[in-house]
Amino acid sequence: MAPSVPNRPHRRTVLAALAAGAFAGAARGAGARVTLAFVPQENPEKLLGDIEAITRWLSAETGLAVSGFVTADHAAAIEALRNGDADISFMGALPFVLAEAEIGAEPLLSEVYRGAATYRGRIFVLRDGPVRGLADLAGRSIAFADPISESGYLFPLDLFVGAGLAEDAAAARRFFGQVYFAGGYQQAMQALAEGLVDAAGASEFADLLLTPEQRRSVTWIAETEPIPSHVVIARPDLDEGARTVVVAALLRLNEPANRPLLAHLYGPEGYVVADPAAFEPVRALARRHGLLE
Repeated sequence: MAPSVPNRPHRRTVLAALAAGAFAGAARGAGARVTLAFVPQENPEKLLGDIEAITRWLSAETGLAVSGFVTADHAAAIEALRNGDADISFMGALPFVLAEAEIGAEPLLSEVYRGAATYRGRIFVLRDGPVRGLADLAGRSIAFADPISESGYLFPLDLFVGAGLAEDAAAARRFFGQVYFAGGYQQAMQALAEGLVDAAGASEFADLLLTPEQRRSVTWIAETEPIPSHVVIARPDLDEGARTVVVAALLRLNEPANRPLLAHLYGPEGYVVADPAAFEPVRALARRHGLLE
């Protein structure tokens, strides 16, 4: 379940709300703007509607001029944070640790799914197809979501190393006949459902992005260990007042009255304050696969 909201605010919560209000007032006086970068994990056209809905709500809730745009991929979102075209972005754990290393990006909030701030990656195949196990994918094709996605590439790829089918990441990539990067979870799953590839590496929830008929046509044959869930991150020099009011507003999405708005932010159950230490397994795997020094 999503994080609960206490009936009686703790004194510290009240003080935080007052501080957030003070920051919001200062931000309104300065005409502050905050730009959000969204990675297309699903249909980009739907995402445009989501962006309009959530930025309108955030603008009203915070008093800031909040806008948003869709990036080409995770790398483009990191670059937007680097050059100041974006202030805050929503992305996976692997892109975050890369952004942390490259530009000093900071984690703000973690998504909650099924009561936890973790989820898993899976290898999906066609239910009636010839693939029954990881070894059956030797020489076959696979679609991953994004080359810097934790559940849509790095952790599923490491399953083949863990299964003894490849010595390292490079060997795991050579294990397949063809590797594609589809650009998002939905695109990877769509390629599988349409029979364009033999498998897809994506989030455990990625099949929910398919139609009911397509969903019945796919299954999964392996899943990863728990991975830190997607995270809301900020560029390191974002104004502290703007950061405070945006975080406070996003945490208010945990309240029952606001919870329907979460559907416009990739559909988590809610948010919790991010713990930087929780991403250490991602950093370790990224180093092992040569993505971090």
